[in-house]
Amino acid sequence: MKHITKLYEVLYVSTIAPTAPISVVADIAAKSRIWNQAQDITGLLIFDGLRFCQQIEGSQKQVLALIERISSDTRHSNVTIFHHGSLAERRFRSFSLTFTDVDDIEVLARLEKLDGQAGVTAFVELLATLDLDE
Repeated sequence: MKHITKLYEVLYVSTIAPTAPISVVADIAAKSRIWNQAQDITGLLIFDGLRFCQQIEGSQKQVLALIERISSDTRHSNVTIFHHGSLAERRFRSFSLTFTDVDDIEVLARLEKLDGQAGVTAFVELLATLDLDE
């Protein structure tokens, strides 16, 4: 009998470290795709030129281990988790990590100030405005 792993998600906003070049964003996305696939983690990374917003989904153990790695990554600063908890089904089944950017820096700034269900609702509303290939 196959063991069913309960899904868990974390949503966070962080700021790119002042010393990190913008080119590091492509490196983060490329390496994260490989690592996430090996860990059965899926999600979305959004970048606005200053801030990252990421949704990570998978087993609770793997997701929490990843958020710990991200929190100690020197390319990120001010990691703010605005939601974490159980997830009924994956939002990003086809992607180990999909990446997109947004031009309006206020979008992620507003998201950073929310938490709990308000943060999830704002994130889902943001998804509807993004051009994702899923």
